[in-house]
Amino acid sequence: MTINVLESQIAPSGALTAADRDQGALTDCFYLDIPRKVRLEDYVYAFYTTWLFKVERAILSVVIRKPSTDRDALLLSQNKTFSFSAWTVEVREPDQILLRDYRGDTKSWFMVQPVTVDAKPATRLYFGTVVVPKKVSKEGQKSVHFAFHLFGGFHRLYSRALLRSAFKRLNRDVGAV
Repeated sequence: MTINVLESQIAPSGALTAADRDQGALTDCFYLDIPRKVRLEDYVYAFYTTWLFKVERAILSVVIRKPSTDRDALLLSQNKTFSFSAWTVEVREPDQILLRDYRGDTKSWFMVQPVTVDAKPATRLYFGTVVVPKKVSKEGQKSVHFAFHLFGGFHRLYSRALLRSAFKRLNRDVGAV
């Protein structure tokens, strides 16, 4: 089964990433449709407990000493904590959440949106990243660290893979949260 992850230059209206984009941050937006209703908490939990993200969690645990568990992901998804590994909740709404990394360099964004696919109820799962500009030129131009440009291709592939993994987990673990 092919899981088609799409990319949009601009997130949907009302996205929590809009203010950052308007202030010069780099933002991206990936999405796919899942053929059933999915709550934000189910999506966030599934995303952070996929095998692929567990690899990232293990790396973060060693490299920056910010460990996390599936239980931590559950608490975050249920809005019972405001931090998870290297991230802190910046804003949360019923259908989306924006998390800031511990250094303030990047943010992760998740959103669920009801849609109809083939005349059946579905949910559009959004995932995006904000890269906060750190340098401002004399002319007021904002720029991000060169490393983001260097690893941008990998980031796009990895973002798609993470979203596919969350989709698979949601389909496998219907109603797990």
